[in-house]
Amino acid sequence: MATAASAFASPAGLGAKTPALGPHPSPSPSPSLSFPRPTPRASGRLLASLHLGGAISSTAGNGSGLHVAPAIAPLAAPKMAGAIGAHKSVLLFYCEEMKELAQQVVARNDDIELRSISWRTFADGFPNLFISNAHSIRGRHVAFLASFSSPSVIFEQLSIIYALPKLFISSFTLILPFFPTGTSERMEDEGDVATAFTLARILSNIPISRGGPSSLVIFDIHALQERFYFGDSVLPCFESGIPLLKSRLQELPDSHNITIAFPDDGAWKRFYKQLQHFPMVVCNKVREGEQRIVRIKEGDPRGRHVVIVDDLVQSGGTLIECQKVLAAHGAAKVSAYVTHGIFPNNSWEKFQHDNGEGPEHGLSHFWITDSCPLTIKAVKDRRPFEILSLAGSIASALHI
Repeated sequence: MATAASAFASPAGLGAKTPALGPHPSPSPSPSLSFPRPTPRASGRLLASLHLGGAISSTAGNGSGLHVAPAIAPLAAPKMAGAIGAHKSVLLFYCEEMKELAQQVVARNDDIELRSISWRTFADGFPNLFISNAHSIRGRHVAFLASFSSPSVIFEQLSIIYALPKLFISSFTLILPFFPTGTSERMEDEGDVATAFTLARILSNIPISRGGPSSLVIFDIHALQERFYFGDSVLPCFESGIPLLKSRLQELPDSHNITIAFPDDGAWKRFYKQLQHFPMVVCNKVREGEQRIVRIKEGDPRGRHVVIVDDLVQSGGTLIECQKVLAAHGAAKVSAYVTHGIFPNNSWEKFQHDNGEGPEHGLSHFWITDSCPLTIKAVKDRRPFEILSLAGSIASALHI
């Protein structure tokens, strides 16, 4: 590209007419370039044009015969991969449990390409893993979709998670939709082990890639303070499944009659800001002897379609008690939403569909996301369950 100096030194090359030059003394016989001083026209006005980078800029004299230099725009900086507006292509690896969700993610965005891993084992049961076409991922943005559904699958996935950033990739993102040890974050007695902190420390030591620290995407982590468990060597990105619920509620025929219920203060603190435009009911648990009973703390469910919202469900006892108390206080319908349907020991079997007979008989809807793939296989096509897929949210998170 021609410099500003060469542009002034060769005005003829710019296609502009140059006024006649008057004599002027040369400060030295140096062979360096001299810049001719144009003589003003008789009208006292000077028009000059300068062509730089395909743009033409014109300036006019101010009547005094002085030349006003045209403003030169700075050169545009090249776009970096991952910058706003830049094209970002991502290679997505996945564990076997997440294959279906990974395929859905790829279907949502043409810039995400699916890649596979050979999940083999040795005779002693330890993992024998192989990343196919490892050389081809150099300089690429890489992600891994994980599922820590049980301690038995965590080690093999950690081996892949620690290996991928070392293959000279541009960046690495770990998508762990469900952070499984989230409910084990408290130390109430001496000797209690906060395994949530342990897992956070393990993930905080993922090797850095060529682009810097690895990113970690988690949906609706159980306790808000757990986001501070992660070290500075990883960039945690906390997403939520609540936007999926809000979109689904808008599609209901009685969307104008929705009230949100929280089973306890913890759920209210976690989600009320995202749902504050709905009327709300807040419940709490009280002890009566050896029993824990759910009661309504504030709000009125009468005549409303009440949707119980929480981050996860395990045994389901609290949700069922909440359903009963809402029905007893006049709710027209009761539904439920949790981001993570864990349901150990097939506890999902406790939840029945109301069959249009009223909330005392069951739930109208039970929405869960596909963050726990083993649960999805168990409850698929079984009422009242309905799956809200995180595929679109994950695809968007990969292009941050």
